[in-house]
Amino acid sequence: MIDKKWIGHVLPESILPIERTRLQFFAKATGETRAEYLDVSSARGAGYADLPAPPTFLMAAELDSGAVDELLRDLQIPLSKLLHGEQGFTYHQPVCAGDTITVRSIISDVYEKKNGSLEFVVKDSRALNQRNELVAELRSVLVCRH
Repeated sequence: MIDKKWIGHVLPESILPIERTRLQFFAKATGETRAEYLDVSSARGAGYADLPAPPTFLMAAELDSGAVDELLRDLQIPLSKLLHGEQGFTYHQPVCAGDTITVRSIISDVYEKKNGSLEFVVKDSRALNQRNELVAELRSVLVCRH
């Protein structure tokens, strides 16, 4: 059982430099076809400073940094029992190539369903740019099935 003592646990900061080629790769991999996600001129024509990050891209920050892997180890959740429960995003301003994003996350809830056969870990995150401006709030729910 995942101990409720983890509620309030702060994960290490994750820092993600936003690079054009990575944004283009992610956009193509997720089937994005709008020109502003693939072409700098189109992005600027659409009012962006550079290529914008596709909507789910910011989840990459904690994956790249290893913070989620560390959390899973700490919570003793084996990958074989992990399910992706939910993710949500609230954007406050665009994230574009050239930005450096810092993600700060906290475990906001731990609960169970089905008499403990499913355990849920809710992680809330704030993404800030290099000017310390809030660009997005992220929420993800990890599910451990027993």
